[in-house]
Amino acid sequence: MTPVGIEIVYETHATSTDNELGFASGWLPGQLSARGRGQAVELGERRRHDGIAGVFVSDLDRAVQTADLAFHGSGIPVHLDVRLRECDYGDLNGRPVAELDAVRREHIDVPFPGGQSYREVLAATAEFLHDLTFGWAGQRVLFIAHRANKWALDCLLAGARLEDLVGAPFDWQPGWTYTLPDGAVA
Repeated sequence: MTPVGIEIVYETHATSTDNELGFASGWLPGQLSARGRGQAVELGERRRHDGIAGVFVSDLDRAVQTADLAFHGSGIPVHLDVRLRECDYGDLNGRPVAELDAVRREHIDVPFPGGQSYREVLAATAEFLHDLTFGWAGQRVLFIAHRANKWALDCLLAGARLEDLVGAPFDWQPGWTYTLPDGAVA
């Protein structure tokens, strides 16, 4: 029997108050803004009936709130996982985005002081994808996570390089789709 891949739909968490104020939350919990709560409801309307078998969510509050508003009462199982967290900016958690943008490229392989590197986020995402292969083959699943996780998926499943992604503009859209081929990370 030929192994069947997993279809992954990736969505960012909805807009947080930190996003609106121009702060980089990192590993801080963050809270959805009024606009973000509306976006989360829209996410549920968009995804509840398109064949999603399970939702996998960062355990940071802004992502959890997004999933709760989108999928509460839907019957679709929601699973929290620490490996889907944003990059830990360490001493820069909660600092202005402009301050973080000025040093992002320096932390592809070198951890932020008191935090982690983008390469460490990629490794955590790869470990998560490996574990996902057990029990989800042939399924369509949804991830609700953060920018660094999107970059990790782009690298692991679409052949991109972190060096090309970190610091590039992040253009939001209503979801991205990836295939985890034959249950293996590329």
